[in-house]
Amino acid sequence: MWQRDEILELLNDAEYALIEPYYSLDRPANFENHAWNLRVSAPLKEIARQLDLPEKQAAELLQSAQQKLFAARAQRVRPGRDEKILGAWNGLMITGMARAARVFDRRDWLHSAQQAMDFVRNTLWQDGKLLATYKDGKAHLNAYLDDHAFLLNALLELLQAEFRSADLAFAVELGDALLARFEDKQDGGFFFTSHDHEVLIQRNKIGPDNATPSGNGIAAQALLRLSSLAGETKYAEAAERCLKLFFPALQQAAAYHSSLCTALAEYLQPASVLVLRGTASEASAWQNALRSRYLPNVMTIALADDVADLPDALAKPIGGQTIAWLCHGTQCLPPITDLDELLEQLN
Repeated sequence: MWQRDEILELLNDAEYALIEPYYSLDRPANFENHAWNLRVSAPLKEIARQLDLPEKQAAELLQSAQQKLFAARAQRVRPGRDEKILGAWNGLMITGMARAARVFDRRDWLHSAQQAMDFVRNTLWQDGKLLATYKDGKAHLNAYLDDHAFLLNALLELLQAEFRSADLAFAVELGDALLARFEDKQDGGFFFTSHDHEVLIQRNKIGPDNATPSGNGIAAQALLRLSSLAGETKYAEAAERCLKLFFPALQQAAAYHSSLCTALAEYLQPASVLVLRGTASEASAWQNALRSRYLPNVMTIALADDVADLPDALAKPIGGQTIAWLCHGTQCLPPITDLDELLEQLN
């Protein structure tokens, strides 16, 4: 916030003449206590024309004025900043970064997402248990359903952007923790707090989406996909129990349950798994071709020839060339060695 007198004291006449119309200082104050929250109200080119100034000179005056204002603002007490690191919110961020990296072929975005996940695995995952928050060298508090579900979903996106054995192993560990620590095995669905959490007045199972997606919806989506990759039916069965619990709510108010509706759609029409095996250079060319296709119901996992210790669903034979296996559930098409044929099958 700025008072007009503050700005007049900082700037010379030429700078203020430009800043006044540029930042709406010639209009009534737009914030409490007769203060201005500076916002650009007209293009610099237009202001320069009104003041009969060359555009280059106007740009120099603007830069000079902004530097003075910034230096003055830097002397103020800064507002407090929330610096804790949350597992759930990092899960959301990693998911977006990994998906964007895959679509736009941005290695720097992928590296950022992988670094964040490595931090979670090395810092928030302790003794087989996920913690919720980290700050000033300390990780603590039992993680919640959202932490597990969002991070599991993020790992599935990372695996499609670039396969790392550690990510698959961590995904299985998180999936097992979800089932063991949050599932209501009698009635279905997942509690927001774990079974070993402190006793609260009420343990909720949250179905509707809010400012963030529903933990139950994302858990069901992620478990269905993990089941396809790991070849373990227990994950899909837990997702099915979750969907059965919330199905009456979906019938009554589907718009409030987008994440669960997405999970239901995938349960009814499971995602296909596309496994690519071959040399890095050839597989990369195939991935580039797939990158331009919108394939929301296909999980693509590219595996180098030297990757070992894979679950049966991913352990495809190694050949002398890039080979694709397109699988629907437990049924796989014959191996595909021609990219055009693969694209036709995907169509």
